[in-house]
Amino acid sequence: MQIKVLGCSGGIGGDKRTTSLLIDDDVLIDAGTGVSDLSLEALLKIDHIFITHSHLDHIAFIPLLLDTVMGLRTQPVTLYATAEVIYILKQHIFNWLIWPDFNQIPSPKTPFLIYSEIAVGGTVCINHKTITALPANHAVPAVGYQIDSGINSLAFSGDTVGGQDFWHVVNKISNLKYLIIETAFSNAEAALAALSKHLWPDALAEELGNFTAQAEIYITHLKPGEDVIIMQEIAAHPKTHHCRALRHHQRFDF
Repeated sequence: MQIKVLGCSGGIGGDKRTTSLLIDDDVLIDAGTGVSDLSLEALLKIDHIFITHSHLDHIAFIPLLLDTVMGLRTQPVTLYATAEVIYILKQHIFNWLIWPDFNQIPSPKTPFLIYSEIAVGGTVCINHKTITALPANHAVPAVGYQIDSGINSLAFSGDTVGGQDFWHVVNKISNLKYLIIETAFSNAEAALAALSKHLWPDALAEELGNFTAQAEIYITHLKPGEDVIIMQEIAAHPKTHHCRALRHHQRFDF
């Protein structure tokens, strides 16, 4: 299995892209602005999209992806998300006001977009990969995901302010190799981070105190303009000094 980081920034500008991970060539975890860098050929290979939550930086390019490939595919695209996220997408994105309802076209019986509900703990097997929804604690209904190749696993927190539920599950992943966890704000923005339910370096250190497994740890969702100071603060803390920033175009093979 290969995971390619299409986007891992908390914003845009220059070479920064918002959250999206491509698994092999057929599965997306979130669909932020990083999807725009894919070729048409690559877009046509995407059959499945797993969404952590409904915020725009994680879903922005789903509508454009679907519209681009609709006439060139014979099979629908399946979107996996919690019931709450699917409801939000139906009400506020694919509602004919913001974008066409691809769950109804070309016909309700043969839609181009299929919704598939996944709850925390739910598992989907696609080819040789197993994807499981993990608990997340964010400002809107959210999940993280475990991606298991059958040999090793990667755990992705999604957007979160942390919590015991996440660590209770992650600590039990026996083949965990990588952990990708967000830290969106610097310590100076701790109040804003807490209000919007994101992590900041001191909170990350506290959260990682609950992590009893072994894995390489990567930090995602750094806000542009704060990314350098965030990583400096993370590097300065004894509990987090080993964490590294996730990079655009980074690849994980496992």
